[in-house]
Amino acid sequence: MISASTAPPLLSVRDVDVHYGQICAVRAASLEVAAGEVVTLIGANGAGKSSLINAICRLRDCGRGHVAFRGSDIGARRADELPGLGLVQVPEGRRVFGRLTVMENLRLGAFCRTAPRKELEAELDAVLTLFPRLAERREQAAGTLSGGEQQMLAIGRGLMARPAMLLLDEPSMGLAPRIIDVIYGAIAAIAARGVSLLIVEQNAFLALELAQRAYVMEAGAITLSGPAAALMDDERIRAAYLG
Repeated sequence: MISASTAPPLLSVRDVDVHYGQICAVRAASLEVAAGEVVTLIGANGAGKSSLINAICRLRDCGRGHVAFRGSDIGARRADELPGLGLVQVPEGRRVFGRLTVMENLRLGAFCRTAPRKELEAELDAVLTLFPRLAERREQAAGTLSGGEQQMLAIGRGLMARPAMLLLDEPSMGLAPRIIDVIYGAIAAIAARGVSLLIVEQNAFLALELAQRAYVMEAGAITLSGPAAALMDDERIRAAYLG
C-alpha cells in the first residue's frame, strides 16, 4: 500500500458545506484518501456523514468547497458520470433493483464500461466467488433477498464498475453479527486487491479495526482525524463510540 503521507490523494475534499434549506448539515469538511488506502468516517447517527458522502458523489450540491478525484475537480460532474471515472458509491440502505434478478442487478453495475463480454463475465465470476451466497441466488429477484444478501449484492454491483475507489455508506447497518463478519471479510478482501475505500460507519469498532486512517464527524463538522489505531485508543472515542 502507498503511504498516505507520500502519495498524492486519490480523493481530496476541501471545506465542503452541505445545506438542506436553511439547515447546514455539513460545515467546512475536509478529508483525503490515498490510492490503495482504507479510510473510515465515523460518527453518531445524524452527524452528517451520509450528507458528506452524497456531496462527494454529486447527489447533493456543495454550498461551497472543492472535491477532486484523481487530481481533477468533479464538482461540475453528474453523479452518473463518476463510476466511469472510477469512483463508485455503495449507498446506505442497499437500494438494489428489487424486481430484477441478482444477475441483472450485477450486470447493471457495469453500465459505465465498454469492456469485452469476456472481461465482464470474468468480473461477474469474481463477484460471485467473493459472495457465494449470490451465486446460489443468481436468478432470484433481489427484493426477495435478506438484508445481508442485498448488502452483498449492492457491494458486488459496485465492483462491476471496476472502481479505483468505493464509498461504502453504513455497510453493517441493520445486519446480524454473523452477516456483518461476512460483509467485513469481503470488504477486507476488496481492500487487499488495491481498491481504495472510504467507509462511513456508526459501528466504529469494525471500521477502525480495518482502516488505516479515520475521521470523526460530530454535528456536521470533522472534529478529529488520525491513524485508526490511535483513535481506537483515544479515550474520547472509546467513551463516545466504543462503549
